[in-house]
Amino acid sequence: MSSSGRIEIVVSSPQQQLSFVTVELVTSRDSARVAVTTTDSTGKAFFTSIPAGFYLLRLTRVNFTGRIIELNHNPQGESAATIRVTLLPLEKAMQEVVVSGKKNYVRQLADKTVINVDAAINNTGTTALEVLERSPGVTVDKDGNISLKGRPNVMVMIDNKPSYVSGGELATLLGGMSSNQIESIELIDNPSAKYDAAGNAGIINIITKKNRQRGFNGNASLSYGQGRYYKNNNSLGLNYREGAFNFFLNYSMNLNRNYLDMYALRKYYKDDGRLESQMEQPTYMRFKGQNHTIRTGVDYFAGKKTTIGLALVGTNLNRTSEGEGDALWMDASGLPDSSISTESANKTHWQNAGLNLNLRHAFNATSELTVDLDLLGYRIAGSQAFSNQVDSNNSEIETFVGDLPSNINILSAKADYSTSIGNDLKLETGIKTSGISTDNEASYFIMKDDKWEPDPGKTNHFLYRENIHAVYGSLHKKLDKWTFQSGLRYEYTRYEAEQRGYNGRKDSTFSRNYSSLFPSALIGLQADSSHQFNLSIGRRIDRPPFQKLNPFVFIINKYTYQRGNPFILPQYTWNIELSHIFKEVLTTSISYNITNDYFSQIFYSDTSGMVIYTEGNLGKMKNLGITVSGQFSPANWWTASAEVTLNHKNMEGFVWTKQKATITQMNMNINNQFRFKRGWAAELSGYYITKSQTDIQEIVEPTGQVSLGLSKQVLKNKGSIKLSFRDIFYTQAMAGNTQFLDATEYFKLTRDSRVVSITFAYRFGKPLKTPGKRNSGGAGDEIERVGTGG
Repeated sequence: MSSSGRIEIVVSSPQQQLSFVTVELVTSRDSARVAVTTTDSTGKAFFTSIPAGFYLLRLTRVNFTGRIIELNHNPQGESAATIRVTLLPLEKAMQEVVVSGKKNYVRQLADKTVINVDAAINNTGTTALEVLERSPGVTVDKDGNISLKGRPNVMVMIDNKPSYVSGGELATLLGGMSSNQIESIELIDNPSAKYDAAGNAGIINIITKKNRQRGFNGNASLSYGQGRYYKNNNSLGLNYREGAFNFFLNYSMNLNRNYLDMYALRKYYKDDGRLESQMEQPTYMRFKGQNHTIRTGVDYFAGKKTTIGLALVGTNLNRTSEGEGDALWMDASGLPDSSISTESANKTHWQNAGLNLNLRHAFNATSELTVDLDLLGYRIAGSQAFSNQVDSNNSEIETFVGDLPSNINILSAKADYSTSIGNDLKLETGIKTSGISTDNEASYFIMKDDKWEPDPGKTNHFLYRENIHAVYGSLHKKLDKWTFQSGLRYEYTRYEAEQRGYNGRKDSTFSRNYSSLFPSALIGLQADSSHQFNLSIGRRIDRPPFQKLNPFVFIINKYTYQRGNPFILPQYTWNIELSHIFKEVLTTSISYNITNDYFSQIFYSDTSGMVIYTEGNLGKMKNLGITVSGQFSPANWWTASAEVTLNHKNMEGFVWTKQKATITQMNMNINNQFRFKRGWAAELSGYYITKSQTDIQEIVEPTGQVSLGLSKQVLKNKGSIKLSFRDIFYTQAMAGNTQFLDATEYFKLTRDSRVVSITFAYRFGKPLKTPGKRNSGGAGDEIERVGTGG
């Protein structure tokens, strides 16, 4: 029987170790792929349990020359064979060298899907939210809620840290974040015990750009887009590393205008099912926003084993909107009865500041400790103003304003320890604690007799405090062709809420504490060089977002309000998935998920025609999903990625009566990359979503878009010009139907999604040239952990 052993590859450039190098191990006889991996931040990669034989190592990294190395692997026991490789930057390579490596738009790994944002030309000039809605398997609904593979309630993280906001607040945060800041997006269906248990659909982790080169380096990007209104995204990244210190700064500015063209037709029915009346509501809103974000910090390499980092982040966002709309009441035959004209003005001033302190210490080659302390604060000042005029003769005018300030403070601390026992067993364990406090006010005033008077029916003050404590442990075992991973996470949650009275009403308080265990497991089989199988299972939780617990009234228009629900309970989900990967070219997976007390929007209507949007726990949701994704290269200048997800959902719950809903929906996404000579490239991409349903009362009609992009490398490949045309056919509208008690509503929302953008990006600076034997200090070969702050 052939012996097997471990292969260690160490990759560097003349200046530093190289991370993110793709390392492929193939047989020398027929180039059949045996395994593939990427180097870590120390430039290291490992292959384990490799049979003796003759192989080829293929090494590729963007902006570096590729290498192919012959390998006669003859392992002796469990000792590792170490191979050291040097890759040359493009500017140091001969012009005749053809670089075989390029950054694929999508990479399918055993435990996650990685989207390389810059690899898609059509991402130029966009926001983080727009990148997500074009990403395979991701959908964004009309309210900004994000779903992954047809399942809502996904947890969004930025640089491995929870964003701590959801729904509209999360949409605002991501809508103000430029895609120029993003390196990659990780889609994690079944996270391990190391991650927070929140997010029944998994985790979306947004990784921001970090420059790791020594010396002074930077990049700048200018982008202008034009739809009906302008869009402007600019960014600047600076990095200076020498000796034991690394300083970094990233700044982005987002200026844009947008619009929302909304149409709604509400129909009211009698008890016997006959149509009683109708209300038509066309509304047009114009938005104007500006966002400034800065991320800066320093890393200190205290020695070959210790790195200390400080990172700061700040966001200043201003958004205003103005709108006009009419509510036309009609009888059953469609004859007008009366109308109300509404003018509105909303303002949001969002300030966010965060601090991260981090420590990484390697006790030895196999044991490591990381510690993170995060302090995060949001200051959100919002205001509303509405004026309603009945008919056109000024017979009655209703005017009111609202002031809605909100403060959110978050403190989080965690420590993670990992160690390897032998060559094939790894132990991970950690602890985390976090505290959140929010202070929300809503002060509404109505105009009476030319004087502003408080409106007690809408005015309120809501305080909320939440603490979560967690501990976890997991084991990773490699045994020949098998990989085993098992983990268990324990989380304890306690929250207290206080709704302060107003105008004589009594205060009310409520609190709750609960705890649970969250097991997870993964079994992997590398059957041969072409086939890999993975089976994963895990339990997850979704806590009610504290914004949704807030019982405030938020006015959408005269006949539509939105209100929180302080009595929502957490929902729990079991996920199981079986996947097959064929040569990292074709990935097929089948999954089953069952959620108890699942969150759903709930829509109520009353006899006055008022509709109230709220959220609560319904019954049970079951989801059977099949996903097929592939990476293809029909020609050496053409690469394509495609993904199709099919979901069959069963939802049941009690609204005004027991209800059930069953639907089969599909999400398709395709991206074509064309690489030509002399630095030219093009892209054709698009997605399509069939009729879908995330709430038991609402069905959304099909939607999608097609986009085209063109790019050219300039200035000796240090610069690039990108031109993109998104939503060419203007099909990215959202329409659907909502079912109420004795009422229905058809809605359609159209935004400024058809946009032409042009972007110029430029890289400047040079790596620090260090003589071969120069001592660059204790950090000379140190692990790089640049800009890890959230």
